[in-house]
Amino acid sequence: MQIHTKDARRSAHDFDAQLPEGFDDAHRRFARLRAENPVARSQDFGGFWAMLGYEELTEVITDIDRFTTNKQNAIPKFAFTGVRPPLHLDPPQHTSYRRVINHFFTPPKMRALEPVVRRCVVELLEPLIAEGTVDVARAYAQKLPAHVFAEFFNLSVDTSLDIKAVSGTYVDAIQVLDHDTVKGLSKRLYEIAQAIIDERKAGSFSAEEDLTQALLEAEDDGGPLPDAMVLGCVRQLIVTGMVAPSVFIGNMFVHLSRDPELQEHLREHPEDIPAAVEEFLRLYNPYRGMARTARRDTVVGGQQILADDPIALVYTAANRDPRVFDDPDSFRLNRENISRHISFGRGTHSCPGAPLARMMFRITLEEALSRSRFDLTGDPGMAKWAEWGTNHVPLEFIAMGA
Repeated sequence: MQIHTKDARRSAHDFDAQLPEGFDDAHRRFARLRAENPVARSQDFGGFWAMLGYEELTEVITDIDRFTTNKQNAIPKFAFTGVRPPLHLDPPQHTSYRRVINHFFTPPKMRALEPVVRRCVVELLEPLIAEGTVDVARAYAQKLPAHVFAEFFNLSVDTSLDIKAVSGTYVDAIQVLDHDTVKGLSKRLYEIAQAIIDERKAGSFSAEEDLTQALLEAEDDGGPLPDAMVLGCVRQLIVTGMVAPSVFIGNMFVHLSRDPELQEHLREHPEDIPAAVEEFLRLYNPYRGMARTARRDTVVGGQQILADDPIALVYTAANRDPRVFDDPDSFRLNRENISRHISFGRGTHSCPGAPLARMMFRITLEEALSRSRFDLTGDPGMAKWAEWGTNHVPLEFIAMGA
């Protein structure tokens, strides 16, 4: 393996992270870049490395001795957004928070929540199918997480929709590097999180049924978790699942609109929907701006990386690495090694909410396919870095039996 020295590629600019994209553009570009060098370099956002290859990315996310999440966990970086466990902490500090969170995503908890998620899906989808021509991204995909999270976090729908609106504008501001707006909206999200905590302290919530209450009652080293850290954790939790699921749901509708045979197959064989969701997760992962920081000088994929260098985890590209997945750009139902996709991460900081996300995606397809046929009526609009995927999906629903 050739080792690139410290300065050999630091000035390289392999790709423009802020380049406008169509639905297929980024994957073609990442395929070319990955073939040339699975550890790419961009000078955007102050300069960063981008892990495009599967093995290179998994090496970074599973080696907490060489790479940390507590210095820079996203690209671009905004220094004033606060410490938000467990994402911003490494073991052992992060373990107390993660233990509490994991308890709320167990199979029994998810089975109990499924009827609620299905009700949210149906209530949002039914009027859209009746209407016919809609933007399914804005009218459905961007609303569903807020409604589900309201139920999951024991919030009012109005509070959850407020979180969704603020977090959406927050992400938009990050994409255009609007530091003042990001700072103001980050403060607003902390205020919402504090209000949720204050409501728990003043109320009679059960730690078995309410995640925020469980964090307030949790202990670490014989004492309660620090107030500031609980606040940061709640702030992280109420936002994390708002953006990426919205983008991904739109991606699924685009693919099925472009592949009517697959759409019909899943309609006739709904038992295949869970497997289809897994392949969609591999093909259309929205995450490419999550990050790690090198703790010390090291080498990944033959590339010298210096201490404190930020590293983007481009799951969008790694899940299509042909060294791991045959014919990686094609949809294959029941792909033999589909369990190797890393759409929810791996190791210490894997996504605890993956079971809930999978449930939302599965039920969305079950209900949409059983009630309608659908097709694109125009080109999808695309989000900008750090997410990859749709934010505008013009669609025509045709109700079954119409």
